[in-house]
Amino acid sequence: MADFIKIYNENPNAKEIAKVVKVLKAGGLVIYPTDTVYGLGCDIMNSKALEKIAKIKGIKIEKAKLSFICNDLSHLSDYVKQIDSPTFKILKRALPGPYTFILPGSNNLPKIFKKKKTVGIRIPDNNIIRTLVKELGNPIVSTSIRDDDDILEYTTDPELIFEKWNNLVDVVIDGGYGGNEGSTIVDLTDSYPEVIREGKGSLDIL
Repeated sequence: MADFIKIYNENPNAKEIAKVVKVLKAGGLVIYPTDTVYGLGCDIMNSKALEKIAKIKGIKIEKAKLSFICNDLSHLSDYVKQIDSPTFKILKRALPGPYTFILPGSNNLPKIFKKKKTVGIRIPDNNIIRTLVKELGNPIVSTSIRDDDDILEYTTDPELIFEKWNNLVDVVIDGGYGGNEGSTIVDLTDSYPEVIREGKGSLDIL
């Protein structure tokens, strides 16, 4: 059964963060708040944990549309090919925020992602998940827990999320009520930004 841990977005408790980081480093799965919907994720470096997520979601990792949650833009070059100045300006304007940017993947991607030509990058405007990533030292591979068939409360109310997921994951973080609108997805792999999905993030930043 999963641990249910309360963490406050305004001032994430270092002791609770350390507890969750320990679980992630051991290959555990964690559900956490973002600035959009609650997410399910694991350490990018742990292939066994990634396989567990793939199994839960009924997908193949190689084909899965997973995003990488980063703490800031400083480690972007570890996972993304060199990007031009206009692209970087868009990222600087939009992040942290409710966007997923699709960028060309670099050769440094973990083995399990080697075949992927692009990666989705997220830097949510949420202190809990960004502090987790910072303390972990790697991005967290993330997917939304939202399902179109779900009852709304089961993806927004932490207690109900815990009720539904406690036998599938290792930790559910209660970071308060979540949203139910996904991130705006923008493809930046070409000369012009292409909006793949309009979500919570405004298109004005493009």
